[in-house]
Amino acid sequence: ASHDVIFDDVVIPLDAEVDVRKPQDWRAPDVAQATVHTVFVAAIYDGIARAARDWFVQFLKQRVPASLGAPLATLPRAQEILGAIEARLAVNARLIETFARDFDDGVALSTGESNVIKLTVTNNAVAVVEDALSLTGNHGLSRTNPLERHYRDVLCGRVHTPQDDATRAGLGRAALGL
Repeated sequence: ASHDVIFDDVVIPLDAEVDVRKPQDWRAPDVAQATVHTVFVAAIYDGIARAARDWFVQFLKQRVPASLGAPLATLPRAQEILGAIEARLAVNARLIETFARDFDDGVALSTGESNVIKLTVTNNAVAVVEDALSLTGNHGLSRTNPLERHYRDVLCGRVHTPQDDATRAGLGRAALGL
């Protein structure tokens, strides 16, 4: 399983330990760990979107269609799409950075809040890659380009726990006092 790490005969200095427990001590829910895990998951998908954005920028600069005679980067539509990508990534960065700062400062963060961050960051990440694909077309879907892999990878964010529907239902119940 992706959540298990087993160390045999490994010395870990005490100042490098994050949270070492005996297996039976992990049976009780750990809200702090669940909250942090959710945002770490979001950060993974944000990283995928940033890699897709980096490839997309290079594609726009280098791709010169014969009918245009200039790089795609010169098109206002390409600039607008890239601007939308930049806006989503800026929101993601702020959400992740603020969460990390609050956590480091000992601010109690709710599971609902971390789930909203995961939902927002992940959906922004998917939209970033979809926006890039909207302009690259078949080039972006070619297995010779990393955008195709980034798209497949970022879509996993939609099914990675907590899923959007569970987050929204939980928020709705909380708002109703249920």
